[in-house]
Amino acid sequence: MHFTVMEKLGRIHPNRQVMVFIFIMILVQVCSEPTTRYSVLEETESGSFVAHLAKDLGLGSGELAARSARVMSDDYKQRLLLDPETGDLLLREKLDREELCGSVDPCVLPFQVSLEKPVQYFQGELLIQDINDHAPKFPEGEMLLNIPENSHPGTQFSLKLAQDLDVGSNGLQQYTVSPNSHFHVLTRNNSEGKKYPELVQDRALDREEQAELSLTLTALDGGSPPRSGTALVRILIMDINDNAPEFVNSPYEVQVLESSPPGYRFLTVLARDADAENFGRVSYGLSQASDDIQQTFSINKTTGDMRLKKKLDFEKIKSYHVEIEAIDGGGLSGKGSVMIEVLDVNDNAPELTISSLTSSVPENAPETIISFFRVGDRDSGENGKVVCSIPENMPFILKSTFKNFYTLVTESPLDRESRAEYNITITVSDLGTPKLTTQHTITVQVSDINDNAPAFSQTSYTMFVQENNSPVLHIGTISATDSDSGSNAHIIYSLLPPQDQQLALTSLVSINADNGQLFALRALDYEALQAFEFHVGATDGGSPALSSQALVRVVVMDDNDNSPFVLYPMQNTSTSCTELLPRAAEPGYLVTKVVAVDRDSGQNAWLSFQLLKATEPGLFSVWAHNGEVRTTRLLSERDVPKHRLLLVVKDNGEPQRSASVTLQVLLVDGFSQPYLPLPEVERNSKQEDEDVLTLYLVIALASVSSLFLVSVLLFVGVRLCRRSREVSLGGCSMAEGHFPDHLVDVSGAGTLSQSYQYEVCLRGNSGTGEFKFLKPMIPNAGIEIMESPQCRDSFVFN
Repeated sequence: MHFTVMEKLGRIHPNRQVMVFIFIMILVQVCSEPTTRYSVLEETESGSFVAHLAKDLGLGSGELAARSARVMSDDYKQRLLLDPETGDLLLREKLDREELCGSVDPCVLPFQVSLEKPVQYFQGELLIQDINDHAPKFPEGEMLLNIPENSHPGTQFSLKLAQDLDVGSNGLQQYTVSPNSHFHVLTRNNSEGKKYPELVQDRALDREEQAELSLTLTALDGGSPPRSGTALVRILIMDINDNAPEFVNSPYEVQVLESSPPGYRFLTVLARDADAENFGRVSYGLSQASDDIQQTFSINKTTGDMRLKKKLDFEKIKSYHVEIEAIDGGGLSGKGSVMIEVLDVNDNAPELTISSLTSSVPENAPETIISFFRVGDRDSGENGKVVCSIPENMPFILKSTFKNFYTLVTESPLDRESRAEYNITITVSDLGTPKLTTQHTITVQVSDINDNAPAFSQTSYTMFVQENNSPVLHIGTISATDSDSGSNAHIIYSLLPPQDQQLALTSLVSINADNGQLFALRALDYEALQAFEFHVGATDGGSPALSSQALVRVVVMDDNDNSPFVLYPMQNTSTSCTELLPRAAEPGYLVTKVVAVDRDSGQNAWLSFQLLKATEPGLFSVWAHNGEVRTTRLLSERDVPKHRLLLVVKDNGEPQRSASVTLQVLLVDGFSQPYLPLPEVERNSKQEDEDVLTLYLVIALASVSSLFLVSVLLFVGVRLCRRSREVSLGGCSMAEGHFPDHLVDVSGAGTLSQSYQYEVCLRGNSGTGEFKFLKPMIPNAGIEIMESPQCRDSFVFN
């Protein structure tokens, strides 16, 4: 069913009447394609309104934009524009009907309208209406006509036609000739429908009266106002020639391949004339030939050979009808015609036109449309049939949607991490011989989505830190990678809350959120914390964010920062401990055992003992590894009753640290009647202050005068004697409080090796200072100070 609406818009330019067809719409259901026809005058300015396409298609103006509407022409040139917002169809450029269609009338340009989502197509046609913008024009400004003088009135002579590029009523309509008494002109139509002039003789000619006539031939078109063209016709009156040439095989039919080169001879025509000599000599030429025929074919005047002047194009013109003539020497002519059929060859490669293209596709998105394109071939038959394909080893498929339209879609979800870019080569081949192929490569980028969590290079990290480190010390780096890209691969590191709530993790370490570097915030103490564990997290910048975690174990390495600590005998008391040694002791007798510990670990805690100084060299020795002090020989009466030993305890660290211990050993004849000095009398604090002041005065006086040197030495000697007596009266005392946690076994191999506890009491009022031995107590591994109401000082030995 056809609907046609024509509206006259009025004059836009002088001498030009503009008519616009708003729309012609043809809708055919089921088998035929819906077709809409619009019309526009040629030479209409670009951007001019053609039709409201959205209304004609029954769509809203916004729906065209939403469905990505596009307009495409069959000749692969875009001459129309579609405003998707308003739905108006506009001219993209000024159209010239003569350039587009030549002499073809009507001039119709097919086009298609494609819609996506869903895919839908509409056929359309644009009718280019002719305006009278060309005047008739003769191929030559002067025509020569030889007419025998014996020609009879009513004889007709064909003249060369004029060419008018316009068509219809604007085309050439009639011919006129300047007023004369011998001839008038008639307008005729040739086999192609072209109007040509024919000169008609009105009365007999007399060469002796007038040998030559000059007439003005005028060609008029039907425009408003009409346009015209003129040519001069010179008529030479010839002698009698009563036989005209005749072609032997007219009409001629010939087939020519479109691939034939220029200059190719495809036919030789022949005409005969029964006259003799000059009147029987024939020359050949093209008759009533249009510009296109003259530019395409040529004929040899003498031989009648017809040749190509340019290559033929089957896709433009499939056949030609050429009028030829043979003229003898007397001016008579014979007519003939040649039918030329152009044979198609596969000389056009397939063409591919991309309508829409998506250069970036998100990964994990199935059945995504990549491109929408059209293929075609200008050839005909098998030469014009095309096959479209893409490589098989890619996750894409081609779908045929409408006629020669295809869509390229993803066959399965893409994975950017395995492949981020695809170069898809679309191959279009025809079925001709030889086969012609066109290829077009589309590059598709796979855009990233956050589908990969950060991955640590290790599931757990172990880092070592030397104790007493400087604050903010870099102790190690954790590393995680994310196979995504962009912000989805940007990793932020963080400390996770520790499972042990008592561990103050934020005060121990910190992490650089950008590069994963770990820092110790304060100095670590191996003796307080040997190792600790915590988890670190890596979170990417995607939405939603993905994260992972790893375990970090920090091991604190020991530094030799603790000196050995002597547990026994205690060195921080006011009185030193005195060991009792019977004079009857055998060599190797265990006098005592020095017990020491070191808070460090490893070789930093390996202790060795050494005897530095003794009152009687050679009488005592100390075992280097266990601190046992033993006798090396038998005692004699000549040995002094009181010995002072200076021992040093060293660790095995670097640098080496040590502690010294002083032992007092008292020789006794037996444990039943030991010689013990009286217990130390409590000193008067006021007296001690006076002694110190006296010492300072003595030092001052000694520095003033050497006369006081003897007095000072005597005073010092007296003080030393008094101190010695105080030491001999004192007992072994232990300081109260807790010992360090790590204890060393104090058992030995001497006479004190068994683990027994004895209570020793010193009787204060006994002049003999006798020992009171009590019964053994429960075995114990320690040394205790016991308080007894009967004993002023009590000691327990283990």
